[in-house]
Amino acid sequence: MEGRKPVGVIILNWNGAALLRRYLPSVVKCNSDDIADVVVVDNGSTDDSRQVLAAEFPGVKTLFFSENYGYADGYNRAIKELDYEYSLLLNSDVEVTPGWLLPLYGYMRDNADVAACQPKLLSETDRSRFEYAGASGGFIDKHGYPYCRGRIFDTVEKDCGQYDDVTDIFWATGAALFVRTDVYLSVGGLDKDFFAHMEEIDLCWRFHQKGYAVRVVPQSSVYHLGGGSLPASDPRKTCLNFRNNLFLLYKNLPVKQGRCMLLVRRLYDALAFMMFVAKLDFSNARAVLRAHRDFRRQRGRYAGVQPARSVTVDFPCFRKNIVIAYYLLRRRRFSSL
Repeated sequence: MEGRKPVGVIILNWNGAALLRRYLPSVVKCNSDDIADVVVVDNGSTDDSRQVLAAEFPGVKTLFFSENYGYADGYNRAIKELDYEYSLLLNSDVEVTPGWLLPLYGYMRDNADVAACQPKLLSETDRSRFEYAGASGGFIDKHGYPYCRGRIFDTVEKDCGQYDDVTDIFWATGAALFVRTDVYLSVGGLDKDFFAHMEEIDLCWRFHQKGYAVRVVPQSSVYHLGGGSLPASDPRKTCLNFRNNLFLLYKNLPVKQGRCMLLVRRLYDALAFMMFVAKLDFSNARAVLRAHRDFRRQRGRYAGVQPARSVTVDFPCFRKNIVIAYYLLRRRRFSSL
């Protein structure tokens, strides 16, 4: 299947017939037909997704996999096979807005140094607020904790236009990620070993290592349901977040710097473990321990891939300690950092 238009809006679906019915109509209605194809990639669904697509969305292009390759490898396979100049990875629980695609496409077309960008991500359930998974662009602090313009830890800001400028960011949300396909493939795409959570941060870190920029283009906005796979309090989510954050640092920092960073992170994670215990939340406390156990067992797969130098030293906001700023200094807004 060849992409004749420059942009492929690629929606990965797995047993998401209800989400397709709810959100795909907005993507079809608001698509810029002259520049983009909408493609639903079915990841081996066992529900009636394929029947829904055939009966209710006959004009939408489709690509069917015989098995579930997961989020990362599913997208990697689809992007490589579809071969559009630009690929937009769009979650199946995103509602787009009229004209949303043109600012992203225009910006990427006019700025060859940018490997990826994202729109402003707003909450589908509270449309006056940013959405947790990306808000108006992602950052990372000096110890590897991710946060956003508009969201720090569990505090999500109201969108009052305060972050409507195009700016450099460290990572772009995977909920609506616009990438140059050739650059995406050249860095290896999403890391399937992360399974879930922080794959997009790892991907964007590799973009930076190749000398590319990542930016947010808030002139485009979408609404994201979010939290569809695992609730925030689910111990499995806690385990994946802690484990993958360790992978992120171990994989993308030079060996010496990574060792120092991981030592500090172990101390912070020990504190998080004790906080869970103090709250009698033993399931999430065990999840922290399991994350570190899994990291020790699996980190060997990344041995030898660490870069010779760090690309984070001069990056915006990287030197700030978001934990101290948030919990001790009570700075809950990005603008107050």
